[in-house]
Amino acid sequence: MRKWAPLLAVCMGTFMLVVDETITLVALPDISTSLHASLGALAWVVDGYALALAAALLAVGTLADRWGQRRVYLAGLAVFTLSSLVCGLSATPALLITTRVVQGAGAAGIYATSISLLRNTYSGRERATALGAWGAVASGGAALGPLAGGILTQAFGWGWIFFVNVPVGVAAIVLTARVVPAPASRPGSERASLDVAGMALFALALIAFVLRQRASDHPILDLALLRRPAFTAALIAIFAGMFTAYGFMAYTSIWLQSLTGLSPLQAGLVILPSAVASMAVSVMAGHWLRRFLPRYSLPVALLLVAAGALAQTGLTPASTGSRVIAGLLISGLGMGMVFPAASSLAVESVPHRRAGMAAGAFTTFQQLGYAIGVAIFATVVAAMAKTGLTGHVTDPRATAQQLTGGGAHAITTRAPAAARSALEHLLRTAFVHGLNAVALIGAILALAAAVITALALRRETTATQSHAEPDTADTVTPVNS
Repeated sequence: MRKWAPLLAVCMGTFMLVVDETITLVALPDISTSLHASLGALAWVVDGYALALAAALLAVGTLADRWGQRRVYLAGLAVFTLSSLVCGLSATPALLITTRVVQGAGAAGIYATSISLLRNTYSGRERATALGAWGAVASGGAALGPLAGGILTQAFGWGWIFFVNVPVGVAAIVLTARVVPAPASRPGSERASLDVAGMALFALALIAFVLRQRASDHPILDLALLRRPAFTAALIAIFAGMFTAYGFMAYTSIWLQSLTGLSPLQAGLVILPSAVASMAVSVMAGHWLRRFLPRYSLPVALLLVAAGALAQTGLTPASTGSRVIAGLLISGLGMGMVFPAASSLAVESVPHRRAGMAAGAFTTFQQLGYAIGVAIFATVVAAMAKTGLTGHVTDPRATAQQLTGGGAHAITTRAPAAARSALEHLLRTAFVHGLNAVALIGAILALAAAVITALALRRETTATQSHAEPDTADTVTPVNS
């Protein structure tokens, strides 16, 4: 079993960082009470981590090509573990938000190197199995976050959603240092310089980023890679999958807790089937990668994600958590296929000397899909809730913001006792109106992504590259199917 020790080391780091994307969702009310944080501050507790992770990924991927994936992975583990400790000890919203940003930067060092480490450690069937296991961890971790957050928050307090990372992080550092081999240096990698300006521009503006990358001799993302249909299809697939499958999960969780009466733990249990499905399918998909072409698996996976989102539409004021389980399960099945298929395609479709850059781009699009989905769906849910409340309450905008932030109970308790039943029905109607809208939007996007990836891969599939392929190769030979 020693041959799988490197896989365990990589999956430990990946699991921590993915879980931390969503583990805070069910703990936000406790954090608000403990730190007297505003709703805006709570939003940054979630978004600060995701945005820092997305902004740093491309730069860290390029650094990994220069300094080595193992070294950057260890540095990322160290930063992530230390910042997790400080997060749990935070006594003010400002300190918590700051350390969450630092935690996200550390997570970038872990995420951007994980696929490349597995690719350099394993080959053939073992590589497919390793990527399948990694995909199971990546896809399941995001969905398990709310469940883990509910258990830890109810049992020990919100600080433990961060403290739990410390022993796991230390163990991952020790195991990585002992069993993960350092990849051989790549020709020209030591001469590559980091485009710091490009990293900053990426975080600020996509247009400025593109212009800068076209002019840079050492870009953090070689835009020529986007001319490879397989690479572009992988980025589209992971972005659309994360956007749809996880983008409105936070609002489903809020609805479950604030309007259907579930506890944080019970809400996590409703989401659990999605995690189990995605993990199981990812493990099996690792064996399928060498048998089925991505031009078949990716579109099918995205169709499943779309079907899962569509199955979560049609909610009514009387709906309960059982109504969304089937849709979450179907989306989980789809994401269980998307993760290993898209990650493998992204790395295998570029020259080896660009492996770190490709891995960084892949995980950046993954995080952007999630972060942008959360942001867009927040706006849509609030807008639709406001529409449903207009004409029924004095201040529809303020009421909608409080409602979508989980404040349904506070709204109803302020009303006269005789009007509470009718008000609760109105709030339920307004919230599910928003949930139905975002689920439909997600389904449409995933369906469009399925069509686009199918067209992009129709005439080109990327053959699995030998681990020994020369790094000086400028192109990857397509295999016509």
